[in-house]
Amino acid sequence: MIETLDAPLQDTLSREAEVASSASLPSESDRAGAGETAAASLRIGREAIEILQCPGCGGALSVAADAMQCDACERTYPVADGVPVLVVPEKSLFDIETFTNAEPTFFRPVGKVRELISGCLPDVTLNVSSDKVYARMLQQMLEKSEHPVVLVIGGGVIGGGMDCLVDDPRITLIETDAAIAPRTSLVCDGHDLPFADQSVDAVIVQAVLEHVVDPHRCVQEIHRVLKPGGLVYSDTPFMQQVHGRQFDFTRFTRLGHRRLFRMFDEIESGISCGPGTALAWSLRYFLLSFFASDRMRAAVSLASRLMFFPLKYCDRYLVNKASASDAASAFYFYGSRIETPLSDRELVASYHGGF
Repeated sequence: MIETLDAPLQDTLSREAEVASSASLPSESDRAGAGETAAASLRIGREAIEILQCPGCGGALSVAADAMQCDACERTYPVADGVPVLVVPEKSLFDIETFTNAEPTFFRPVGKVRELISGCLPDVTLNVSSDKVYARMLQQMLEKSEHPVVLVIGGGVIGGGMDCLVDDPRITLIETDAAIAPRTSLVCDGHDLPFADQSVDAVIVQAVLEHVVDPHRCVQEIHRVLKPGGLVYSDTPFMQQVHGRQFDFTRFTRLGHRRLFRMFDEIESGISCGPGTALAWSLRYFLLSFFASDRMRAAVSLASRLMFFPLKYCDRYLVNKASASDAASAFYFYGSRIETPLSDRELVASYHGGF
């Protein structure tokens, strides 16, 4: 026979159980306080944390000092040097351990002497458009929002011309990369961005899409996370030699680049690096082709920058010439998110070049 407790005793035991439970489990405010303390130790800001989601299933993330965990699928993501690593290994080129063990990915370490010399020499590349496009982007963002949130894909280092955004305190920059670099606040894979749908005001993807295995997938993700009418700036090479070792996959003509962003209305586009830069790159890599040792290649690389850097200044003259589009080193696209794609007939009709 099963004995039953009388009602007063049952009520007393229930109250004692509730007290014991509340004493052993943290309250909502305690959990919130712990989350605030954990967030303070991260490079990524609170505005970004609020729009994060699990790149595996899209679930909400709980924040701790040393990890983030998905509330839905319970996948755990580590924090390395204050940088959350939101990567799903089975969907990415990268393993979690690559970042927790501080292994190099895109940015290969070089000696201090070479780094010092390199910093004193002129580059052979000149971006003739980014300054004015970023200034226009800043103005247009602030017309829509007092505090725009800008996602930078490949933001481990500052892109050319970005200073106006970096220096403006009204802009919240979320600088992501597949490498823990000086400015990386979040490690993620551009194929599966860990942000909620329609959560950012603008996306910058400068000199990045040639380094991803599926640029079309990355642009779909950019479209997903942008708010309606949100802005995108992309800068992608057409004629440049391999410059990312094993992480260099694709090149685009101007029309190829435009089709990549067919789900965006064009605000402006054109040459970012012109024929002068393309020629300087070709000559530099022509000389490098004769040498195999790292030491000789480093010496030739530095010497070629001194020899060929003046060629880039021709691009200031050539940038507005239609014929230069067929010989440019790189193109940019600046546009806004739309729902109806550009047709291929419209795309082909927009060709302008020397032929």
